Amino acid sequence: MKKLMGWAVVLGGSMVLALHPGPADSAQSPPMNTVKTIKMQVGPFTEPPLGLDPLLIPKDNPQTPAKIALGRQLYFDPRLSVDGTVSCASCHDPRLGWSNGLSLAFGVKGQTGNRSAPTVLNAAYSDTQFWDGRAPSLEEQAKGPIANPVEMGNTFKQVVATLSAIPGYVRQFNQVFGDGPITIDNTVKAIASFERTVLTGNSPFDRYKYGRDKSAMTASQIRGMALFREKDRANCAKCHRFDDFTADLTDFRFRNIGVGIDHPTPDLGRYNVTKRDEDRGKFRVPTLRNIASTAPYMHDGRFATLEQVLDFYKQGGTDNPQLDPEMHAFKLTDQETADLLAFLQAFSGDPVLITPPPLPPDPE
Repeated sequence: MKKLMGWAVVLGGSMVLALHPGPADSAQSPPMNTVKTIKMQVGPFTEPPLGLDPLLIPKDNPQTPAKIALGRQLYFDPRLSVDGTVSCASCHDPRLGWSNGLSLAFGVKGQTGNRSAPTVLNAAYSDTQFWDGRAPSLEEQAKGPIANPVEMGNTFKQVVATLSAIPGYVRQFNQVFGDGPITIDNTVKAIASFERTVLTGNSPFDRYKYGRDKSAMTASQIRGMALFREKDRANCAKCHRFDDFTADLTDFRFRNIGVGIDHPTPDLGRYNVTKRDEDRGKFRVPTLRNIASTAPYMHDGRFATLEQVLDFYKQGGTDNPQLDPEMHAFKLTDQETADLLAFLQAFSGDPVLITPPPLPPDPE
């Protein structure tokens, strides 16, 4: 039995309770009446992969196979953008770690954003979305790029009009949501339902830690795991946490490690949402799951390799008044560096590769 936030989850038994893995902000924690017990088929999984907690599913957006299939189509459909050139998958590509392999997100008309595209992998576990946490759910996150002039550049009204003119989508929406007009809220509910199936676990680390397979990690990776948790030096586990039951590999919080804060006009991250001085330069701590497949790194995509990321942490980040108190300089030998990097590779779980589905054709 795993105790979590005053509730309990029984793993491997007949009952599975959906619990929140940890708040990013107390003000952002979902009320318990939005959460319901999960015991159903979620995408390809009847229960989460090894190493993951049960999922939260909103009461007003239950998972169904038909809704997930509709969301999968919408996710890959560029007709959601104003000029039919950009889909959700353009910046969150299954072949590129569910990101885009570039430093920054991009959109219609060759435009480029000012932040990297976060991976969709295990995004279902976070109670906030985007680097600054401005969206409280996957549903709200899905709305953002559609109306962002730099990304899809569309309007909700036009998206609804486009989908309503495609007979195949009209039939599917009626099947999933009942007879009635297509709405933007139902559109993003379907996309979010699909995204909740994009889960990765069962990594060498999971098999070693939770599957009790002591051959799943190499000797170098085992040494790296000790360094990962060593408080006086790397201390990675403080923010990219795991326990004796499951591993989020993030604390779901917002932290300032100094990335880009020395720029003449820095991106202030969480501060832009809360307007609190203590949030200047804070960004959401990303999960380390499949981290080897989601380069480049940081909110501005400045680091191409994990070696560069580790070098930045070794120097203690970039000093500034809001620098996280857990940040400090530390030293590693060449062998220790190699071991820690090897351990990060052990977070690579089962690949989540989804072939783009056939899309309903435009009417002739």
